[in-house]
Amino acid sequence: MIANTTSIQTACRQVLAACDPEEKCRLAHVCVAAWKAGELSFENAWRPSSEIGTPGRPENPILAPPREVQRRRVSGEKGRIALLHAIAHIEFNAINLAFDMVARFGAHTDIPLEKRSDFIEDWLNVGDDESRHFKMINERLAELGSHYGALTAHDGLWEAAIATKDDIAARLAIAPLVLEARGLDVTPGMINRLKRAGDGPSAEILETIYQEEIQHVAAGSRWFHHVCNARNREPATYFHELVQAHYAGNLKPPFNSVARDAANLLRDFYEPLAQ
Repeated sequence: MIANTTSIQTACRQVLAACDPEEKCRLAHVCVAAWKAGELSFENAWRPSSEIGTPGRPENPILAPPREVQRRRVSGEKGRIALLHAIAHIEFNAINLAFDMVARFGAHTDIPLEKRSDFIEDWLNVGDDESRHFKMINERLAELGSHYGALTAHDGLWEAAIATKDDIAARLAIAPLVLEARGLDVTPGMINRLKRAGDGPSAEILETIYQEEIQHVAAGSRWFHHVCNARNREPATYFHELVQAHYAGNLKPPFNSVARDAANLLRDFYEPLAQ
């Protein structure tokens, strides 16, 4: 159970503080279930985001620059393990991103008061999915004789979270609408490579993740448009400004426009920023 609180913000902070991946996933599921059961509530006296520290993480994986992380070719078992380990690390960070979104921005003035419960529930659902995704990948790693933490990883996703910690619009633009949307572009190719390598179980897991990530990007788009409306900003133009300010480099085609369209991430957002 979530210890000694009826506050959704405090419960999310407990999820964030957990270092052990299994415990973080357990607390994530308990937090979401408690919210849905009415055991946790929104507080008007929301604690400031400056009190939210760096999320807990295990001692391993060791974090390294991207160029030092193991390559992810899937023709051999070691390559498939490296690929799945990289995805597990993304999903672990995505758990933290979702619960940080609630704890940091759940009472943000750009989210209308009557919409705040919807905002919280959307991102709790995302966090619940990410916890399940992490567990599926880690269980598959175990079947292949490995586990999360066995290889090195890089911290680019959480570095993006730190860079956008003071602005809900920037967080929504960069986390779901750039980084998660990139996952929509590359995951179908990974699924096909795994199938060609004869790794159907891993491909099936990635297919589940891919379908659910479309809804995560859709949540990002929905709340980004709410924030734009609150700030009286044209969404595509504002998105371009935020990406240019908070994201290094251009967006990389080819884009999976079918999946992006399904997530209501329109082409006038990302095509003008293409490399």
